[in-house]
Amino acid sequence: MTITTPDTPHAQPLLDWYDRHHRDLPWRVSPGMAARGVKPDPYRVWLSEVMLQQTTVQAVKPYFERFLERWPEVIDLAAAENDAVMAAWAGLGYYARARNLKKCAEAVAQEHGGVFPDSEAGLKALPGIGDYTAAAVAAIAFNRQAAVMDGNVERVISRLYAIETPLPAAKPLMKNKVALLTPAGRPGDFAQAMMDLGATICTPKRPACSLCPFRGACQALKLSDPELFPVKAAKKEKPVRQGAAFVAVTADGEILLRRRAESGLLGGMTEVPTTAWTARIDGETSVAAAPFDAAWQACGTVIHVFTHFELRLSIWRTAIAAKPQIGNATNDEWWEPVTNLEAQALPTIMKKAIAAAIPLAFKHPRHDHDD
Repeated sequence: MTITTPDTPHAQPLLDWYDRHHRDLPWRVSPGMAARGVKPDPYRVWLSEVMLQQTTVQAVKPYFERFLERWPEVIDLAAAENDAVMAAWAGLGYYARARNLKKCAEAVAQEHGGVFPDSEAGLKALPGIGDYTAAAVAAIAFNRQAAVMDGNVERVISRLYAIETPLPAAKPLMKNKVALLTPAGRPGDFAQAMMDLGATICTPKRPACSLCPFRGACQALKLSDPELFPVKAAKKEKPVRQGAAFVAVTADGEILLRRRAESGLLGGMTEVPTTAWTARIDGETSVAAAPFDAAWQACGTVIHVFTHFELRLSIWRTAIAAKPQIGNATNDEWWEPVTNLEAQALPTIMKKAIAAAIPLAFKHPRHDHDD
């Protein structure tokens, strides 16, 4: 029998707190629902966890609900057109997630009969599922005793044990602590409770320590200032990259679009013609790089911050009477009515570029991360 003291972290006070204070989320089976026999849907759990990576709960909710309405089961998502999935994801950012989402749905449908594997190892073997998502789905959907650690959990654990090793070097130690603390009973609720605690009580600034179920065991609260944790390594300054984007509009209101290559940054997404910028090199910024000769006019510069670099795009616009010949036209380059732009798989940086040239192109512009 394990004897615990107020200084010994234990899962039960957190679970008791979660029973009373859990967040109601559209993908979650609450303790009350579980008591009535409701079981978690692995598809909903997986979909929400992929969407929530590096994205806020509030941003994810409408996307989650729209995806479920359009593709209520994993086999529906597996059968969807790639372009439809990318368009539905547009604005949520980090687009590799959308490509992997589709590949994973196809693997579950084709290789597992539409049923998700119920173990961490089985889940991790699916396309696009890494350590975190495998652990989260195993714990929340299948009640496996898996150590789930996202940014909120890192913060709670770093304070609970006053871990002074900076991130990311501290991650293995933190995960070991999470594994030791995760109970055999209700591991899914424990994982969600840790996330809720970090999101609502153990916040980055001004944590509500007096309301925390771990306050008696928290080493940071006892020895130091909780806001000093987690310790993070000094950030490197982001490089600034340059490029240009070209917005061409016809007299009847159509805009030239093209599809980016499947691999790489913003892979498979839709864009206006741009120069060959990447995270590592600059692209041409002048009108000399335009896709065809026309009376191009400068429309200023838009700035967009990716995870590893800042991009500054010079925006050029032209209004043309008739569509010009554009090299070897393919299915990857086409003219689209401006009125239909909201339905396209345009990442935020491209919406910014188009809006700089056509201010009323989007009624409700989003301001989300793109990579």
